[in-house]
Amino acid sequence: MADYYQTLGVDRNATSEEIKKAYRKLARKLHPDVAGPEGAEQFKEVSEAYDVLSNKEKRQTYDMGGADAVKNGGAGFGGAGFGGGGFGFDGGFGDIFSSFFGGGAAERGPASRVRRGADSLVSLDLELKDVVFGVEKKIAIDALVECGTCHGHMSAPGTEPVTCTQCHGSGSVQRVTNSILGQMVSVVACNQCQGYGTIITSPCPECAGEGRVRANRSVTVNIPAGVENGMRIRMQGRGDAGQAGGPAGDLFLEVYVAEDPLFAREGDNLVGAIEIPMTSAALGTTLDVETFDGPHTIKIEPGMQAGDVITLPGLGVGRLHRGTRGDLKLQMAVVTPTDLDDEQRSLLEQLAELRGEERHAKPVTAGASVFSKLRDKFTGRA
Repeated sequence: MADYYQTLGVDRNATSEEIKKAYRKLARKLHPDVAGPEGAEQFKEVSEAYDVLSNKEKRQTYDMGGADAVKNGGAGFGGAGFGGGGFGFDGGFGDIFSSFFGGGAAERGPASRVRRGADSLVSLDLELKDVVFGVEKKIAIDALVECGTCHGHMSAPGTEPVTCTQCHGSGSVQRVTNSILGQMVSVVACNQCQGYGTIITSPCPECAGEGRVRANRSVTVNIPAGVENGMRIRMQGRGDAGQAGGPAGDLFLEVYVAEDPLFAREGDNLVGAIEIPMTSAALGTTLDVETFDGPHTIKIEPGMQAGDVITLPGLGVGRLHRGTRGDLKLQMAVVTPTDLDDEQRSLLEQLAELRGEERHAKPVTAGASVFSKLRDKFTGRA
């Protein structure tokens, strides 16, 4: 596990001011808006180190037992205390009673103003073609960004927070109350500095001491092929800026795919329909059809039936993170003429007579229904 002092590049005897200056320098350098996604992990480590070392109590715990001691609330080092039960009172019952009955209570240490930014959720409208091939989109979002005047420090340029005169920088004060058992002492957050140990006497005029401002900004996102309607894409560190230079939240893009006039999506495949004249279905022909990859020539075999499916391999939807594509399936719709003139009608009647076709309906052959046959053809199970 990384050493927090090494992470910030300071000596173990560094003062609180030296730690603060080291953090601000690294935060400006590694912030995701400056260093990009590759600096996000380092920025997170630096913020974690500062959160511990800027807090008097956490720093003392870290110096005694390391990062694990901080995460475990200070128990587990220097002896479990309280009979080995892990309560953290190494002095035994005497220390417990003295902390409650006039003997003083342990200070908590000042709270850190550093906070992680909130996550953001934005809708992203796409065309079907976008999810077939993938696409790069530039979108505008309204978000909290780091203040350009104070760079997240919250104070007006040239000023620094001052030590609280009530708690003397500890962030907490002792409160004494009387009870039937005597005086009880408890530790509460200082109401003058709200527990931070310092007071910002000259807030930044640009952000009113918030360290961040709301603004419109542009974000470029690469949408991979194969994303589905309703899917959320996470962009780490691109959400709202954190408070006091803290890490930014994440940006989530919820995908909405518009209906296409020609094709629909079924899994990794595209499906569509193509109309052909009755004569073409009977005699066969070649046709040029539009696809997302451009015009494509298909061959209509003689005797093709309504509902038959022609499959064009590899012209479907890109498979998510796999680099391959599904198929394009075109279902045939045979168009029966409705505006025959006398000559055309006569020719069709002659054809029917030559073929011995009876002009009345016949019952469907036992077995699968017509609709089942069409379904099987369309899904490739025939």
